[in-house]
Amino acid sequence: MSPEPSGIPRGPEQHPPGAHDPRRHRHGRSAGHPDDHGDEAAAEAPTLPTGWSPVGADTGDQLVATRTTTGRRRRADRDAEPAGPGTGRHAVVAPSSAAPPGPVAGHGHGHSTAPPAGRRVRLLIAALLVPCALATLVGVVLLWPSGGPPSTAQPVSQQPVRAEVTTASAADCSQGSGDGGCVALVVRMADGPMPGRDLVQVVPVEPGSPTFAVGDQVVLSWSGADPNDPGSYQVVDFQRGAPLGWLAAVFAGAVLVLGRWRGLAALAALALSFVVLLMFVLPAILDGHNPLAVAVVGSCLIMFVVLYLTHGPSARTSTAVLGTLLSLALIGALGAAFSAAARLTGLDDQTSNLIATLGTGVDARGLLLAGVVIGALGVLDDVTVTQTSAVWELRRANPGLGAPGLFAAAMRIGRDHVSSAVNTLVLAYAGASLPLLLLFTLSGRGLSDVVTTQDVATEVVRTLVGSIGLVASVPITTALAALVASREALVDE
Repeated sequence: MSPEPSGIPRGPEQHPPGAHDPRRHRHGRSAGHPDDHGDEAAAEAPTLPTGWSPVGADTGDQLVATRTTTGRRRRADRDAEPAGPGTGRHAVVAPSSAAPPGPVAGHGHGHSTAPPAGRRVRLLIAALLVPCALATLVGVVLLWPSGGPPSTAQPVSQQPVRAEVTTASAADCSQGSGDGGCVALVVRMADGPMPGRDLVQVVPVEPGSPTFAVGDQVVLSWSGADPNDPGSYQVVDFQRGAPLGWLAAVFAGAVLVLGRWRGLAALAALALSFVVLLMFVLPAILDGHNPLAVAVVGSCLIMFVVLYLTHGPSARTSTAVLGTLLSLALIGALGAAFSAAARLTGLDDQTSNLIATLGTGVDARGLLLAGVVIGALGVLDDVTVTQTSAVWELRRANPGLGAPGLFAAAMRIGRDHVSSAVNTLVLAYAGASLPLLLLFTLSGRGLSDVVTTQDVATEVVRTLVGSIGLVASVPITTALAALVASREALVDE
């Protein structure tokens, strides 16, 4: 005996005059026939075709088979089809006096136009994003670097030369001293003023000096003086092109294997991000423009390019872009306020060297804030895209959820995500400042004294401002996504 389908009410067996009783046409016998099949046929429920769902009429005892993704016209056509033996369809036609069927139970993922409210929300998003995109383009035009480094910048006098270590042996730092505190390297130059020539370089052995071995690929710095004089050269670094190239290839392969075409778009977006940094952000700062303004414009440009190229133009992507914009604005405002309140100058060793090289003044605090904005952008993209995707998937899994329900459900996901993301941000900054932290650990100073020093306070402000913006991005983006997704028509993908 076939089980009765759940969700189909069965009332008293009443049929209007002339209507077909589906049980009377099973095996050509009536429902009450006393043979072996009579009782079984009477107990079986009407069989509905694939894609049909039962809807009760107002009488409560009639069933109408309808498709969940069609309108009333197709429902009427289905109701009008006769039922009979061998047709495979048993439909009970409601009486003419019955009210039209109510809403269809369940939900179909058919293509339909968005309601007017959804169009208004999308127009609102466009009204907010289009001015931001135009402002970004105007900022790029206004801040575009007009030339090279300032005229006061010191010319680069050192030229890199690639070479290979052919011999390494212990040697005296000064001839005849007998101390043996240095290592003599015989290196063969691969390029430069005299490629293929061997020269000797004496390198002191100190705790902070690297170790060299035969076959090491090194970089020499040539001062531009007499190329035949070994004193014109100095070993400054190792060549790292080959291992970095292999690592980049492994990274790109992993992204393509997992992401496929989406991964290819992500790699293209990553390349464009480097183009924006190298062709716009860095030259514009060197050209004397305000570093914070350059960083904000560059970050917005990267965000628009990366998100739309990677995820495609859609209401979901636009919501993530809008949430990222608002969070970046909050990070910039908090960074400017607290760096001024804490009187952070931004004059660390690297910035001081940059100012000395340029020979002109640089907004060191602006450089600090620019680093905060650009550093937080990557983490913000991750959080905002994840939250918008979570809201849309929750909407697809449960179409009955409204904006408040979507917001509450997605916030539970966001809390877990933001807790790990904040920890990641803090550890990333701590890892970058690990030598500095070790130095202060050995200083014997108290925690309050260490935290309030210029170098450590800079990292504290950088970390906390970025974390606050990261935390704020979750409710901001989730609220926007819930508002838009609840008014979006579901479309099969």
